[in-house]
Amino acid sequence: MRDRNSNLWSLLREALTLDPNFYEHIPINAKNRRFAQIVVVLAAISYSLGSAVIFLINRIPLPLLILRLLGSGIGVVIGYYFWTLTIWKIGDWFKPNHVTYRALMIPLGLAYAPQALNFLTLIPLLGQPIERILAVWSLLAAIVAVRQGLDISPGWAIAICLIGWIPLQMTIGLVRAIA
Repeated sequence: MRDRNSNLWSLLREALTLDPNFYEHIPINAKNRRFAQIVVVLAAISYSLGSAVIFLINRIPLPLLILRLLGSGIGVVIGYYFWTLTIWKIGDWFKPNHVTYRALMIPLGLAYAPQALNFLTLIPLLGQPIERILAVWSLLAAIVAVRQGLDISPGWAIAICLIGWIPLQMTIGLVRAIA
């Protein structure tokens, strides 16, 4: 029988379903860590592509366009590490030594799967609503992952995830306003 988590596409598909069993039983190994990192990079590229249209419409000079696109993508990756660190630190207060930072990187990286659809934000008039829906979808995936990974109540999982998610969303909004 073929392992249901054997490739990136099946992991992406299952991560999008918010299935608690998926997040609870995902193997913690180097292959899945790479897949989680790939998902975050795909999210960063997708976010940059969605942003590119806005930058092009505003006729930003090419060097500045490249700089902003790189900044957008790198910002998504940095946001992932910040959010994972925040969740891990707070989770460690609740359940010391229950899960390692590296182990938490896999389910939270896969929780970024909805962000791989961020290129859809280039649709006129629907960009911001799509971006918000994808952000909330990722938040819900992270809540499921944290709930299962730390074996805590849904209320605590929500609180832990929101503590890092709210500043992350505020930073994204601020960067967008400045850009």
